[in-house]
Amino acid sequence: MAATAAIYGVGFCSFSDNLSTKKLIKRRGNGSIIGVRSICSRREVGTVVRCSSSSKATAPLESEGDGRRCVIEEDPEEGGGGGGGGGDVMRFKMSDFKVLDRVSIGLGGRADEVVFEAIVKDSNSPLHNIKVVLRKLVSTQAKRRGMRAIEVLKKLVRRKLMYHSYSMQVYGYISSPTSGRGSFTLVHGYHGSFSLRHWLQQSDWLPTLEATLALDEESVRRVGDDTVGGPAVSRQLRITRILMRDLLIGVNYLHSHGLAHTELRLENVHISPVDRHIKVGILGNAADFYEDGPNSSTLDMDRRQMMIAFDMRCVGFMMAKMVLRELMDPLNFLKFKSFLMKGNDPSCLREFLLQILSRNSPSGNVGLQILDRNWGAGWNLLSLLLATKPSKRISCLDALRHPFLCGPRWRVAPSMDIIRWGLGSTAVRITEEYIYKQPQRNRLSYFIELMEMLNAHSRPKNWLELLPGKWRLLYCTGRQIGLTLRQPSARVLIGDVYLTINRASKLNTSISFTSDIGFTVMNGRDWPHDKSGVTGKLEVNSLFRLTSGRRLYLKEEKTSEKLSFGQPNNQDSLAQKLSAKKWRKLVPYKEFPSSLPVAKLVAADIEVTMSLGDNLNQNDVTPSSIVQEIRVQVPPEMFDLSRLVCGTYVDSRLLVLRGVNGSALLFTRSMC
Repeated sequence: MAATAAIYGVGFCSFSDNLSTKKLIKRRGNGSIIGVRSICSRREVGTVVRCSSSSKATAPLESEGDGRRCVIEEDPEEGGGGGGGGGDVMRFKMSDFKVLDRVSIGLGGRADEVVFEAIVKDSNSPLHNIKVVLRKLVSTQAKRRGMRAIEVLKKLVRRKLMYHSYSMQVYGYISSPTSGRGSFTLVHGYHGSFSLRHWLQQSDWLPTLEATLALDEESVRRVGDDTVGGPAVSRQLRITRILMRDLLIGVNYLHSHGLAHTELRLENVHISPVDRHIKVGILGNAADFYEDGPNSSTLDMDRRQMMIAFDMRCVGFMMAKMVLRELMDPLNFLKFKSFLMKGNDPSCLREFLLQILSRNSPSGNVGLQILDRNWGAGWNLLSLLLATKPSKRISCLDALRHPFLCGPRWRVAPSMDIIRWGLGSTAVRITEEYIYKQPQRNRLSYFIELMEMLNAHSRPKNWLELLPGKWRLLYCTGRQIGLTLRQPSARVLIGDVYLTINRASKLNTSISFTSDIGFTVMNGRDWPHDKSGVTGKLEVNSLFRLTSGRRLYLKEEKTSEKLSFGQPNNQDSLAQKLSAKKWRKLVPYKEFPSSLPVAKLVAADIEVTMSLGDNLNQNDVTPSSIVQEIRVQVPPEMFDLSRLVCGTYVDSRLLVLRGVNGSALLFTRSMC
């Protein structure tokens, strides 16, 4: 026992009459003894000495010599003073500090806390001449948070170095019990006067933060980006990776020790210029996964999962604000948060944010470019952090291995879900460009065909769950009508084309399709610069019955036994594309399949209605000519829904339907 105490340097205790001893005996079901644990405690003035002995093998950090462990803890109510006691949490006096004439506004954030900066002037203290922060807790609830922070520190003291690397260090407290009400002040480390939120609110935050973090070659290599300087997008992406990785390492450290922070936000995160690490704020509201000790009960596992999911959701909010600077505006963030609170799928965040973020924002939409890089990997990570179901949210370790945070130098093998996400994101990005030339159209067709081969939801029951909603038409691989020299009888400008799908009843497979085509009829014989005119809407309604089916791919002799996936005029395009090495890795088939499962759509009668916002003042423009022009510009499958024969791909954000002539229609879920 004496040897153990000497190793730890915490004193000596022996089993005597002063100590109360308890023995915990663990038995098997047949009565045999598994282990015996003895616990003794001894109370002195201002100090509690606890010793434990166990026959169970312990880790090197927890055991030395004969397996006993002793740790000194300061009693919050008695003894101590001037930082004495030699424990991990010290009790100070107010006279030990020289209070500076400034209040750290950036470290505050609560009405019941007052934060001062001070310097330790006690020459006997190991913190002599070191700047610290005095956080005076006024209300009873604030004092409870301070006590909780000290308890958490004691629990994490075994791996003190790791804890101090990624969390704000708490040195001790000042407690002055007076008559009536006593004051409680936390003494913690000084990591600058700014929280991460204040950093991001600075006009020159990017170069200042780069200088604070002192990005050298090692730091650049650590995040996998070998670009030093460069455009603002690359620089901000590098900073985001550094901040997010440090934050996730610190949160994972807490989760691995059975704790959840429960208060992760930009105001509680700080950057230390000394070791260039992210410091998670004081753990005043940290919660234990296991209230009565760890066990494998279902209740404890559910509690652990819920608390981890809550922390990861907070990390997702922080990432969104770090990347999308527009969300620092409270109004925009309120819209962002309400979108998630309504139960919308976070995988559709891009479609939603494109509507609320201004194109002429001060940041130049740098955040959108960052999330769009690397096949939209940033949107994927953000959707996993903010998943609606807690069980679907990503963990810290999986987030650290995500392609968005690993960079190009870390070769991370992407999962099939990320591959599907990347194919869909790239297809959406291509559709947002002007597609006039055949190479772009062929490339987009390849991506759609690859998505169909990797469809994860081919059964009708999956389609019945994912189909309902409002979908916006992005692209059709069939005939393209752009700006031509033809002179139509009616100048009709087509707006957005939507496909609204509703499930008639949960007892059957009948679903209703409604095609909404918005348009504007412009006055005059020529195309004016002012595109205002008479607005209208054309609706096509039809009922469908959903069944299972298969799409056959016939072999042609002229293609040398290659399968036909594409349009009739380009039948061997997919086979040639899949023969390349980079695409062969994506497809899980050793041989090209002759058919793929699809959702077969059986249509009933259709109904077409058109409404105009105002009377036409042109004699040569009639409703029939307007309908005829709409049929020319809009894919025929959207005007005649009976031409839709099957669905080949569906997930929470994208949909691919095939027409009777083989053309594919790509939709994205709309949040209008």
